[in-house]
Amino acid sequence: MIHNADVALTPRPKRWQIASAPPLAYLRQFSELPRLVVQVLHNRGVTRPEQAEAFLNPNPSLRNPLEPPKLKGLEKAVARLRRAIQQCEPIAVYGDYDVDGVTATALLTQTLMSLGATKVRPYFPHREDEGYGLHKEALEKLQAEGMRVVVTVDCGIRSPRVVAQGNELGLDLIVTDHHSIKEGQDLPPALACINPRQSDCPYPFKELAGVGLAFKLAQALLVVERWASGSTSLEDDDLLDLVALGTVADLASLMDENRALVKRGLARLNTKPRAGIATLMQVASIKPGAVDATAIGYGLGPRLNAAGRIEHAMAAYELLVTQDEARALTLAEELNERNKERQRLTRETQERARELALARTPGAPLLFAADPTFRAGVIGLAASRLTDEFYRPSVVVEQGEVESRGSCRSIPDFDITTALDECARADESLFTRYGGHKAAAGFTVPTSRLDELAARLQAIAQLQLGGRDLTPILKIDAETLPHELNHETCDHLKRLEPCGYGNATPVLMSRNLRVRDVRSVGADGAHLKLALTDERRATWDAIAFRQSHHSSWLRRDMRVDVAYHLECNEWNGQERLQLNVLDLRRADAQDAS
Repeated sequence: MIHNADVALTPRPKRWQIASAPPLAYLRQFSELPRLVVQVLHNRGVTRPEQAEAFLNPNPSLRNPLEPPKLKGLEKAVARLRRAIQQCEPIAVYGDYDVDGVTATALLTQTLMSLGATKVRPYFPHREDEGYGLHKEALEKLQAEGMRVVVTVDCGIRSPRVVAQGNELGLDLIVTDHHSIKEGQDLPPALACINPRQSDCPYPFKELAGVGLAFKLAQALLVVERWASGSTSLEDDDLLDLVALGTVADLASLMDENRALVKRGLARLNTKPRAGIATLMQVASIKPGAVDATAIGYGLGPRLNAAGRIEHAMAAYELLVTQDEARALTLAEELNERNKERQRLTRETQERARELALARTPGAPLLFAADPTFRAGVIGLAASRLTDEFYRPSVVVEQGEVESRGSCRSIPDFDITTALDECARADESLFTRYGGHKAAAGFTVPTSRLDELAARLQAIAQLQLGGRDLTPILKIDAETLPHELNHETCDHLKRLEPCGYGNATPVLMSRNLRVRDVRSVGADGAHLKLALTDERRATWDAIAFRQSHHSSWLRRDMRVDVAYHLECNEWNGQERLQLNVLDLRRADAQDAS
């Protein structure tokens, strides 16, 4: 047994777990598909040919949210918003400051204005000045501006007290939020709460992102308007580019309905991108027609997120709604510069947080770091990188004089939001606010109680994780011989897209490749660029992002096993295959059982 407190923390090597081959009877069901695709489908739990067809060709139709089984609260929300439009009442759309919240806000404001709303006010809390979620002060400000209806997107479900305060101000609040609802939680006393995670909501798909729920509300508004007047100036497909952006960036599961929504949204992004997205693609060096989930996750999403992380989310919102190409270019370039600053701050915060966390409780099962110099906009990214590096739940806190804001990231073995729930149950006054998912959460806490919170979380983590061998497992879909890989293989794997959370990009593995060349590249030499050869002397270009730690043992002419994503890159008019390396190890190392 390994006792965590006795082990000095270092970056964790991964255990490779290679999926077993499907039974012969399974393979016979899918004789028309390439064996590699069949293997991946088997790994994803697809058992029948009709499931494979639905997976490879998601149903392009959009489920009408007003037909059974309905989204609870949707009809009340539609009726109130239509009355507000007809009576020219001002409407505020109150969104979170991440990509999910910003795209949801842009989607709903665009829909309301297309239906004739005369005054629609987007509102985003400032990450550093206000923090996440719904705030009484913000509602007071909106009420003073004359707002009568406030629709939240991607927030509000854990703010019953603030919603009640909004009611006292004379506001009608509609809460749309996809975040989890803890057992026994009082729901906000809103005019309508739209969240499929409500225990009595019959809507069959529970994993919609915030922008997905905003789309369902918009879709319902458009459906009713067509029933009433016969047509609308806005079509559902006009909004799906925003749904794809927010769903992928928020790491929502890319299965079932999300899969169909994102697939249609990607088609829209690649054929008819709005002005702001087209210019952001240009700035991010993403070629027209080449937007996929990876391009959103690593190119468009971080730049849109940079607005709310460094200054204010309004710049990202304006980029999404502007039709002025010159203004769009200015905003896109501004977001690109903010993203560079975000990258620098993230590196600095990660290094300092690592130093503080390891010094605080060496070998602890949970990493906790708080510092007054941390910026609220990047603490979540720093926590995520610490979790990736050490395979431990990580908490990074911007320490204020009176209140402190923290961001948490976790591992599959530890539900971080449940841990926060347990802390709150022990003392209801501990948090000013908190919430999140199993793998990610945030909180605001009195600074005087930071040490108490750290101790409580450490105790919970020690109880659940202490004595366990916390080694991350890299799940590999299939072992392949390099000479079997070609552009046709790449085309077959593309049929599995969109890939992301819930439908991971297939991970392949090849053994006994020779390192022909290796060098450090990128900022501070954080990445490795490799040339690898197989037994037939074919050479493969490979890139290993944020894996400079391998340089301590990796040498030319060594034999290595490589786990990777297969990618097809275009350069100077030529397409070349590349291995996007997820991990390296010395050849003939033992696989996980």
